[in-house]
Amino acid sequence: MKRVLVWLSPRNLRIGLIAIPWLAAAAYLHLFAADRYVSESIVAIRSEGQQAMPIGMDALSALFGSTAASREDQHMLAAHILSMDMLRQLDERLDLREHFSRPRLDFVFALDEDATQEEFLEYYRKRVEVKVDPESGLLTIRTQGFTPELAQDINRLVVEISERFINESSHRLARDQMRFAEGELQKAREALDEVRSRLTEFQRKHGVLDPSAQAMANTGLTAELQAALARQEAELKALLAYLNDDAPQVQALEAQIAGLRAQLETERLRGLTSDEGTSLNVLVGDYQELLAELEFVQDAYRGALTALETARIESTRKLKSLVLVESPALPESAEYPRRAYVLFALLMGLLLVYGIGRLIVATIEDHLE
Repeated sequence: MKRVLVWLSPRNLRIGLIAIPWLAAAAYLHLFAADRYVSESIVAIRSEGQQAMPIGMDALSALFGSTAASREDQHMLAAHILSMDMLRQLDERLDLREHFSRPRLDFVFALDEDATQEEFLEYYRKRVEVKVDPESGLLTIRTQGFTPELAQDINRLVVEISERFINESSHRLARDQMRFAEGELQKAREALDEVRSRLTEFQRKHGVLDPSAQAMANTGLTAELQAALARQEAELKALLAYLNDDAPQVQALEAQIAGLRAQLETERLRGLTSDEGTSLNVLVGDYQELLAELEFVQDAYRGALTALETARIESTRKLKSLVLVESPALPESAEYPRRAYVLFALLMGLLLVYGIGRLIVATIEDHLE
């Protein structure tokens, strides 16, 4: 144990816990670690029907919106940027796998040539960063590359694909909404045409335009005939008071009364049945039912027209576009690896480990004594 404690002298601990790891890290960072350049762009999602700015909202929030729907779009776009679909498109056009595995000596930050699809996606997500500002609604896209040109190309292509994704998703939603409204309008139109055809066929079959109006007309005519018959009968009674039954005036008046009674009976029968022999009351009931059905489908058709116009307005308001606030920049200097920062942080950590090691050694020595 004493030999071990001798070997764990402060000098050896400084060499083993501080000097060797720190020098190894410094050698790697300066000799093997490849420079990584970062290109940055800022985008925002803008709705065509953006509402007016509420009181207290800043200009950027008013321009790009910060509602729940906008935040949903922002997070959806951020997820799409970091998705496998985005990676496939980038790899197809920029050959990212070859680029990221190019610095063979950088065994820490380079992509393994035999990396699986899942490992490639995980590596990609470490090289592409998306930050969402919930207040202004801005998305900051940062892309890394081993060359300044490729870092910029990746960023530019990400923005291009994102713009197409936002446009297609919003247009698809608008088309689906319009297609549904147009389908409902077509159904309402067909139902309206069908009820109108049945109403026309009903009028043609029974030879009546409006059974209700005809029933009212028959009722009015019957009332007039009854009133005329009552007047004629009263006049007949007055004549019989001073004339004989065979008097010409009496016979003429009786003939008129008989004609009125026959006409009244005819109108009564006509009021009960149509030309087809169907009860007029039944026709009125069927006609009223058809009218009620017609009114219902007309209301439905008007509602479908209103819904279509509303859907057209809403679909226009839901159209979205990607606004490029800051174009992808061509970096002039490498941002990663941050050699000085890494070495300083590593030195602090190694000093902490050295201090803990010295404390453990001192404790053991105290126990041995």
